[in-house]
Amino acid sequence: MSEKQKNDKKSGFFLKYKRGIIGDAYERSLEKDDPIYKEPIHALELPPEEKKLIRGGIDVYFLIIVLAISLIGVVMAYSASSFDGQKYMGDSLYYVKRHIIFLIIGIGFAAPFVILARPWFWRLFAIIAYAASIPLLLAVLVIGSTGGGAQRWIAIGPLTIQPSELAKMAVVMFLALIMSKYEKKIELSQRFKGHFRYGVLYPVLVIASICGLVMLEKHLSGLIIIGLLGLTIMFIGGTQKKWMFLIIGAGLVAVLLVLLVSDYAMERVNTWLFLEKADPRGSAWQTWQGLYAIGSGGFFGVGLGNSRQKYGYVSEPQNDFIFTIVCEELGFFGALIVIALFLLLLWRGYKIAASAPDKFCSLVVYGLTTKIALQTILNIAVVTNSMPNTGIAFPFFSSGGTALILQIFEMGIILSISRFSYVKK
Repeated sequence: MSEKQKNDKKSGFFLKYKRGIIGDAYERSLEKDDPIYKEPIHALELPPEEKKLIRGGIDVYFLIIVLAISLIGVVMAYSASSFDGQKYMGDSLYYVKRHIIFLIIGIGFAAPFVILARPWFWRLFAIIAYAASIPLLLAVLVIGSTGGGAQRWIAIGPLTIQPSELAKMAVVMFLALIMSKYEKKIELSQRFKGHFRYGVLYPVLVIASICGLVMLEKHLSGLIIIGLLGLTIMFIGGTQKKWMFLIIGAGLVAVLLVLLVSDYAMERVNTWLFLEKADPRGSAWQTWQGLYAIGSGGFFGVGLGNSRQKYGYVSEPQNDFIFTIVCEELGFFGALIVIALFLLLLWRGYKIAASAPDKFCSLVVYGLTTKIALQTILNIAVVTNSMPNTGIAFPFFSSGGTALILQIFEMGIILSISRFSYVKK
């Protein structure tokens, strides 16, 4: 047998192997035999045989917006943290160097998925992320470290992992998988074989299992965000309004339970409700100093790097209250630009969701974009004393390894999905 014949035989064997063993699963994974995922939320009004799934470039506008926010975040992370870095770590660049390292890790981790991942991959990833969240949240209760009145972190050497950050993403993606997979059954009127079972019961179990563990951590902000994200996916996914109102009521009861069992959380609520009566050097210190920073910024601010409140007044200004330093140094005008960038991120994310190739991808992008918007709104509400101080980070600005890495990775998921859409053949 000639060398050419041997090579042809070898090629034929591997081709047959791929088609016979790997091929069927691979084809199904590319949505060939799965009509459930064929129809996007905002359907292209054409018969299936006239539509084609195409792969193109990433959404450049979304990428530019993310990069712009991240760059401003780096600048403000240095400006806000330089004093604390020098005072506590002997290096004014300490916190910003960590911030940049985590940013680079996030970009490096996300980039291969943006380039290589197809829509089917994110379904598998949703299952893995949710499955990983449960044991990690359980581990926090056993070996987690405590800070700020809550037990939220797992220390691994010099690094700390906050499993609730992974849980936020996991709930969005796993709920998107359920709501898209059972779309037809959710539309049925039967209670236990249709809408209630698949549109209410299963999603609520997914949310409740995570929220229950987060509640045991006494992590009120995480509980609120995960609950709101779950409700968002359920609403867009087709859950009836009457059930939504009942679930919201149950969620409010859960939040009240957390307040009742947590003296620390209750103290923050009382400080918010009665700020003028609260101890300005105790429980109300951070709130008052943050408000002073915002008020002293005026329209154009005191200038980049010229904050006075970061010099030992605003507690850990590189974390949850970094937006107050933005307001002080860049003023109302600068804060408005930052908010405008987040609004552009929200608009562009929703635009990507509207043209996503299937319902699962649409729900994922809607959910992850809403996650950034929610955290931004709630953080600004906290620092302006519009709601109790619940320890909500400002996306892309606040110092924190797990949160920043996952935020960048989530933007990578959106960019990955933005490469695919249905067009007319």
